[in-house]
Amino acid sequence: MRYIPLLLIIALISCKGQNTESMKHKFTNDLINETSPYLLQHAHNPVNWNAWNDNTLAQAKQENKLIIISVGYAACHWCHVMEHESFEDSLVAQTMNSNYISIKVDREERPDVDQVYMNAVQLMTGRGGWPLNVVALPDGRPVWGGTYFKKNQWIKALEQISKTFKESPEKLYEYADKLEQGIKSIDLVSLNTNEAVFETEYIENIVKKWSRQFDNREGGMDRSPKFMMPNNYHFLLRYAYQNNDEKLQDYVNLTLTKMAYGGIFDQIGGGFSRYSTDIVWHVPHFEKMLYDNAQLVSLYADAYLITKNELYKDVITESLAFVKRELTAPNGVFYSSLDADSNTEEGELEEGAFYVWKKETLKTLIETDYDIFSDYYNINNYGLWENKNYVLIRKDDDDAILKKHKLTKEDLQEKKENWKHLLFNEREKRDKPRLDDKTLTSWNALMLKGYVDAYRVLGDESYLNSALKNANFIINTQLREDGGLYHSYKNGKSTINGYLEDYAASIESFIALYENTLDQKWLNNSRDLTNYTLDHFFDDTNKMFFFTSDEDASLITRNIEYRDNVIPASNSIMAKNLFKLSHYFDNETYLRIATTMLNNVKPEIESYSSSYSNWLDLMLNYSNEFYEVAIVGQEVFEKIKELNNTYIPNKMIVGSLIENDLPLLKNRYAEGKTLIYVCVNKACKYPVEQVEEAIKLIKN
Repeated sequence: MRYIPLLLIIALISCKGQNTESMKHKFTNDLINETSPYLLQHAHNPVNWNAWNDNTLAQAKQENKLIIISVGYAACHWCHVMEHESFEDSLVAQTMNSNYISIKVDREERPDVDQVYMNAVQLMTGRGGWPLNVVALPDGRPVWGGTYFKKNQWIKALEQISKTFKESPEKLYEYADKLEQGIKSIDLVSLNTNEAVFETEYIENIVKKWSRQFDNREGGMDRSPKFMMPNNYHFLLRYAYQNNDEKLQDYVNLTLTKMAYGGIFDQIGGGFSRYSTDIVWHVPHFEKMLYDNAQLVSLYADAYLITKNELYKDVITESLAFVKRELTAPNGVFYSSLDADSNTEEGELEEGAFYVWKKETLKTLIETDYDIFSDYYNINNYGLWENKNYVLIRKDDDDAILKKHKLTKEDLQEKKENWKHLLFNEREKRDKPRLDDKTLTSWNALMLKGYVDAYRVLGDESYLNSALKNANFIINTQLREDGGLYHSYKNGKSTINGYLEDYAASIESFIALYENTLDQKWLNNSRDLTNYTLDHFFDDTNKMFFFTSDEDASLITRNIEYRDNVIPASNSIMAKNLFKLSHYFDNETYLRIATTMLNNVKPEIESYSSSYSNWLDLMLNYSNEFYEVAIVGQEVFEKIKELNNTYIPNKMIVGSLIENDLPLLKNRYAEGKTLIYVCVNKACKYPVEQVEEAIKLIKN
């Protein structure tokens, strides 16, 4: 049910206010003591910002003051716009400081807080986004909110709400009661007591209905803006392959190709921006997020394994080169993001300034090859953005360029490398986008898995070394003595009790690491973290997991995150983890929980398929055979590498050089041989010694 706010009209008011200059003098507020780069960006605003903590919330209650909760993140363009227009302004600061306790929240540090107030704003206005700005009662319950506001709108709304609170507070409390009920109803999941039945026909109908939304010309969904949604295409890639659906395979490959050709992919420095503002993947919002690039590396790795398309390999290697260069610390941890904005030559922050080009500059740099270069990267009306700036974008494949310009493949490759070298070095002279150098456990685990997947497919040992370095950071630094995880790390200090996303992503990455190294400590850590979540996050009434631990301070509601988004839902990742671990440890409880979780969300999947792609991926494990591949003997690593040359998404790997007590390995070692057992639900076929024979057993 959607509740319409009594004060919604306030958001529509756009009156003329005083034209005051933004304050040039640097103030200092309480955010100066924080480590989050986003919070520190606001530490010198004239607004008396506070961090989200018990003391600030207690102060609001004690002084009976309304609270402003403003949520954003360091790479957010419109967050910076509102800061410059409003939060740096003396008149705005006076209005906020006089009547409110103001709290700044980094949504990446506190996704729990962000989700509660995002749900509230979506109920009130039907939409959400960042910056997220909410007014709440002294007890923290929201009464009004929205996203970006112009200065005069913001002031007028705050003045009106403050006046209402002083003159008729009962109106706000009455509205808060209704809104609270709505917030608590959003992420409720009921226990599905119907028999768990997962059939291929059901998934086929889901995909068929979903396909009506496909853009079969430009790839992605048939709308703009376009988000890349890696888990959507990972599922569709797998489904198309397992069902020999050539039309769907073509669509997925079209999408991956168009994204790789687009301005959304940094053609010079590698790595993807967050999303495309248009339908052709041309002009992005230029922030680069760790979580996008992590998942896209995994996606392109599997796509390359299937197709052997060199474009996909280039995307993997260039994306990881970007991550290593820009988002990796000396100790192997990964930073969070690069800002969308950077300084122009005039010293003004502007979105995309670091990445765009003027035609005259390109002509000067490229010289004799300019005609070919401009054709390749569309320095024409197709590649033109605004203010005579060009965002490099490809339209034609290499073969078309070779034919048109009568070049050999080697000639073009040499030219491309030269172009990228020239433009990269020139771009390095510019002011770089600001770096959000905090480390988040969940995002690090996603990137860790990206490196493992790249190693699995490309065999580059440096990728495995990067993965191991990061995994050891998680267990040595982010893992507490009580078995729990920290969420954030900065300046040598681990902070914030971990969320379900931290556990789910770490478990998944450790399982992937085990399958490629056979170091059982990663499997054991996965099991131990899983048991910790069962102790502190599990809701026994519906067999799902809360997003927050039972050790965390209470918010308005305790959410269950189960809808897949740009990152898969923490519950869907956990269900997949439990499914796999049930096979590794012969644990029926794990399997029963995973099955119940999938059955719980099944009633919603048909209506919102794109929000359940990771669940659908798990459903494929139930609707098709799922293979346990056990390999034992001295040549186990050679066999695994050979096996990994074939795309087999419905398998797990367990192995050992010697005798091992894991259920799938016990009593399977034979002196002088390396045996491969292909099993389904612990029932194994006669062992074989050649990988080719094992693959035949799986394929047949």
